[in-house]
Amino acid sequence: MKRRAVICIVAFLLLWPGLIIADEVKEKEKAKETKKEEIEMEEIVVTATRTEKPLKEVPASVSVVTKEDIEKRNVQAVDQAINTLPGVFDKRGKGLMDTTARVSLRGIPMGNRTLILMDGLALNSAYTGSVKWNGLFPENVERIEVVRGPFSSLYGGYAMGGVVNIITKMPEKRELTLKGGYGSDNFWNGYFSYGDRFMERLSAFVSYGYKATDGYRSYPVVRRPTTPGAGIPVTGWERTTDKYGNLAYIVGDKGKNGCWQDSISFKISYDFAPETKAFFSFMRTRYEYFYDDPQTYLRDAAGNPVWSGYVVFEDDGLKRIRLREYYFLAGDGGNIQNFYNVGLETKVFKDANLKFTFGVIDGETNWWTAPFSTATRTGGPGRVNDTRSRGYQTELQISFPMFKKHLLTLGASYRYDEAKTKEYNLLDWTDEDSKTTLRYESGGKNMSLAFFLQGEFSILDNLTAYLGARADWWRTFDGMNNDIAGGLGYTEYSSRSEWAISPKLALIYKPFEKTTLRASVGRAFRPPSVYELYRTWTSWGRIYESNPNLKPEKVTSLDFGIEQGLWKGATFKATYFHNWMEDLIYSMDVTSTLKRKVNAGKAESNGVELEIEQKIGDWLRLFANYTYTLAKMKENPAKPATEGKRLTHVPEHMANFGGELAYGPLSFTLTGRYISKQYGNDENLDKEEGVFGSYDPFFVVDTKISYRPFKWATISFSVDNVFDEDYYCYYKAPGRTFFGEITLRF
Repeated sequence: MKRRAVICIVAFLLLWPGLIIADEVKEKEKAKETKKEEIEMEEIVVTATRTEKPLKEVPASVSVVTKEDIEKRNVQAVDQAINTLPGVFDKRGKGLMDTTARVSLRGIPMGNRTLILMDGLALNSAYTGSVKWNGLFPENVERIEVVRGPFSSLYGGYAMGGVVNIITKMPEKRELTLKGGYGSDNFWNGYFSYGDRFMERLSAFVSYGYKATDGYRSYPVVRRPTTPGAGIPVTGWERTTDKYGNLAYIVGDKGKNGCWQDSISFKISYDFAPETKAFFSFMRTRYEYFYDDPQTYLRDAAGNPVWSGYVVFEDDGLKRIRLREYYFLAGDGGNIQNFYNVGLETKVFKDANLKFTFGVIDGETNWWTAPFSTATRTGGPGRVNDTRSRGYQTELQISFPMFKKHLLTLGASYRYDEAKTKEYNLLDWTDEDSKTTLRYESGGKNMSLAFFLQGEFSILDNLTAYLGARADWWRTFDGMNNDIAGGLGYTEYSSRSEWAISPKLALIYKPFEKTTLRASVGRAFRPPSVYELYRTWTSWGRIYESNPNLKPEKVTSLDFGIEQGLWKGATFKATYFHNWMEDLIYSMDVTSTLKRKVNAGKAESNGVELEIEQKIGDWLRLFANYTYTLAKMKENPAKPATEGKRLTHVPEHMANFGGELAYGPLSFTLTGRYISKQYGNDENLDKEEGVFGSYDPFFVVDTKISYRPFKWATISFSVDNVFDEDYYCYYKAPGRTFFGEITLRF
């Protein structure tokens, strides 16, 4: 695997000089362009400063992925659109079936420490703070802005590692899109959208998308041998280890893991005047995963499948394994979400720009089922867990110039979250509607009120400073936990509150026309979620205890970088970053049967991001980037053995490279991604690779070729994981897959 990655990267670098020479011999473009053309070509972003700024003038490390970039690759989930950017780790281990996919930035682990926005609406769950990516269709995206670094000074909680802002489409003229595709694992994809602009004032967009796949066998049944003894002689086992290197055996799998998802969206905007516009959007997403019939690989002497009991076989001595049929069983699950967002932007006074937004995320249901130990393939008792959550968000912001050269932005925001989990017994674990008695419930509410201020000061013509701060008052209340089945009983928790102050200073300096220097230092925080505060439950005799007294996590970060224009069409960027994390929420082993969440951790992550890009006209783009991240636990009184160990789910090395070639109606894209070893165990004990539960290093190459026989039609064919890389990201990752698609645009 590593040799293949090295060969590809070396070949890429060797080809680079030749392509540069080819560019230099081309006819020179016109030296002068009109000011209007320059403005049209300049990329404008809003996330880094909350105001519209040219990309080259923002005081942060920002990457932009456009709808054209998305269409050039086989992007089936929105988070996949940013998985080739520097500093971005997209943990999606088993394709569309991965319900725990998450995006983290700059070595600050877990998805709930990155703020994810959609048209300014925070998507971070009211229950866990994470994001349900499944059901968000990339076809609806106009562009994605990824801003690295702490941004609580502007956005409050969750923006510890940075901000990802998904900006959805709004057409300026009539457009109709139809898409349909089919691929490996019986994967079907269909999409429809229509947009138009009426009376030069009203714009509307509506879409519907559906995806479904049978999936693949991602979940092997792995059992460790027990003490010697009698049992049924069997064959069909496969020798392996667990993630810690202990001897184990693969005895079956839980069936193909498939899923389906759909999404309907509607967006409308109205221009009351050239400087006054309002919008409303609604989106409903549904997602469900499932497993088909499980398999046992074990056969007795007569060739019959063996599902339960003690089995024995010869492997460097007689080995015995205990089986239960429910080891082979996996439940289904899914979620339904509704998103509402309304906003108004207008000019007030003479030069002041006012923005108001109000949004609701209604987590209508997030459910999963599981069998009990006496269950079989045909039925038996089980449980169903259903979480309902809802979040309300509103913001008011005003920006106005000061003394012509400076800009002041100030505002206020309010967020309210509530969530409640209920778990019921099932008569039949295969039927989520066969509910009987309540076995568990928990819930609570969070709210935050904030005021923020940022000044943009033009110190010199080529030096600009940004100074800002935000004060958040966070409160949690109405917390409760009722563990009936576990015997813990009913508990109510007192309300409490905390303040968080998040300052930030950033500088951008342009000493030369093609040179931009950036530096920033800031502080960010994340409040504990309802899940962390109030979700206490028991499993297999062990108590997993929440903590209603948790404090917000905090990070202090600095970075500095350079963006250097090289020869024509070439750009080089380098950034160094350092994060000091404190009060990290951690699950502490209190006793052998009790784990409790506490603010115990102090950690650091530091590293570099390097990227280079070469564009040759409109027909060729080459890019390569590399991220080095060293993230370690520095102090952890709750578990001293973790001190000095690498943080979980933070790869030390990430590298991406690729090329995009367009020639007439034909286009071709190739990308390569390398992710080094990551740990799932806080003591870094899971060193074994290539086994179930491990997080392996991997190098995958993806490619897509598209052909436009007509202006309104595109035919494309994609191959992901071209070299059929075999690796685990806890579950077994997808192998080589194929996908063909037809797109019609009118």
